[in-house]
Amino acid sequence: MEGQTYSSMKFSHRYRNAASEFSLTPSRRTFLLVPALGLLPNPIESRVTLPPAQRPITRVLLGGDVMLARYVGALARQRADPAWPLRNVADLFSSADIAFVNLEAPFSDRGRKVESGMVFKAEPEMIESLRVAGIDIVSTANNHARDCGRYGIEFTLDWLQKNGVETVGTAPTAELAHAGTILERNQVGFGFLAYTYDQSNGNHADQDDRVAMMDVDAMTADVESLLKRTDLVIVSMHAGTEYQQTPNAQQRKFARAAIDAGATVVVGHHPHVTQPVEAYAKGVIFYSLGNLAFDQFQRKETQLGLIADLRFSGKRLAGYGVIPVEIIRTVPRIVKT
Repeated sequence: MEGQTYSSMKFSHRYRNAASEFSLTPSRRTFLLVPALGLLPNPIESRVTLPPAQRPITRVLLGGDVMLARYVGALARQRADPAWPLRNVADLFSSADIAFVNLEAPFSDRGRKVESGMVFKAEPEMIESLRVAGIDIVSTANNHARDCGRYGIEFTLDWLQKNGVETVGTAPTAELAHAGTILERNQVGFGFLAYTYDQSNGNHADQDDRVAMMDVDAMTADVESLLKRTDLVIVSMHAGTEYQQTPNAQQRKFARAAIDAGATVVVGHHPHVTQPVEAYAKGVIFYSLGNLAFDQFQRKETQLGLIADLRFSGKRLAGYGVIPVEIIRTVPRIVKT
């Protein structure tokens, strides 16, 4: 079944269809245009009234690329506030039952501070950004996963766990990297898997099997296996052509295969710009959420991002939308009307 891409329609219509037993009161801010290009004008303000007998609604927020090194880290140090990059969106993410982002830079306590270049290293204290924002789980499967070598993978996993942040996409073993991570909320198991198109960032000739790579057959098996242990699956996909606002063939093939395998949601990162949202089969694909906390000032489009806003009734996706953000000097802010 071909997907329906939302690029020029009132998004509240899709939300209402996905949650037909709920009443959604329209207002100036209950709809927005889902991106084919750039900035969306209005954040979602959903008003959902539950019938008394309904199961509780679980809210899941999915954020874009978070890179806590380079100028992002330098600016936080200038302000003596390691939580600065996500402080303005902390209340929003903390309000969710599950908050997820793509962590674009590994943590390490070795070596000099990285304030320039394309090999990233986040200082350990920058974990405060994730803690203050209430981030529950991050994808660590991306092209910068090995920027601090084998030690960086191990330190990042250990440091996140010590600070109460779950991980998906990399793990101490290949088997665990493909096993996924399950978070339980409202007696529903939310399973997460994460994959990347590249793990070397041009710096490694070999492959580290502790980083889950994009392979349709392997991912399909992972989704099917995880669904035996949890109620639903969300797949993170780090892929796409940088700065292109339409998904490429690899993204479409992988994302649709994930939904066909049984995933409910696919969320994409890496292009650093927003891409369309697609209703496909029984799921939804956010091809790229763009940046969330980053220091890419060279284009207007890299300073605009989206937060995916999902509502589940039990294990069923009851509705979804997007909340636009603008990034000002590395810091995301919700776009106001």
